Amino acid sequence: MKENVLDVLMYLFETYVDTEEEPEADQNELRIELSKAGFADVEIDRALDWLDGLTEHQDSLALSAQTAHGTRIYNAFEFERLDASCRGFILYLEQIGILSPPQREILVDRLLALETPDIDVEQIKWVVLMVLFSQPGQEVAYARMEDLVFEENTGLVH
Repeated sequence: MKENVLDVLMYLFETYVDTEEEPEADQNELRIELSKAGFADVEIDRALDWLDGLTEHQDSLALSAQTAHGTRIYNAFEFERLDASCRGFILYLEQIGILSPPQREILVDRLLALETPDIDVEQIKWVVLMVLFSQPGQEVAYARMEDLVFEENTGLVH
């Protein structure tokens, strides 16, 4: 089976999100655990780099009040990688108050850092959960997003 970075990230996320246990502080121990779980070294390295990028960019994305109320214009690369349904879903998450403009920027950065050929709404949902989980004080937004992710996956028609 061919895993990608998102598979490794989802494994880590699902392993540590609902436990009291903290993720391994030592990356070598974490690498060993992921190798035992069957992930390739290349994907493990890419996933750990992705997580480092998640924490690196959070402090550098301070937006002015004017930017917070502006419209996000995607550049050509972003426009190519994020199709209309992806861009629409990101806008929807902003409109319902789950994502702030700075969080949207982190999300777009981390989605593009996945380096997957196709980005879809399901991937966006999981990356949004990871972004919100990584930020202090986002428990309400995280819970709303979690409800949105799992509510839509039940297959129930309302």
